[in-house]
Amino acid sequence: MKNHDTYAGIAALSICEALLLALNDAKVLPENEIIGVLKDATSAHEGAVGNHSADDQMHIEVAKLIRQMIAGGNSVRRAN
Repeated sequence: MKNHDTYAGIAALSICEALLLALNDAKVLPENEIIGVLKDATSAHEGAVGNHSADDQMHIEVAKLIRQMIAGGNSVRRAN
């Protein structure tokens, strides 16, 4: 079942990234709003560290992944 959870998480991430790209392409959300959504998600996970020590590492890794998404531009088609 562990692989199923991993695959489900990867699928959810891929779907969310595709939705963010579609929202930007359709001019529903500008790049700065999409980055804001990602930063809010990062802050939520960073804020959860220390509240449930068993989940701290998960929250740290999730926040790290979202920060990498922001830095890499995976969720927004950035103008060159």
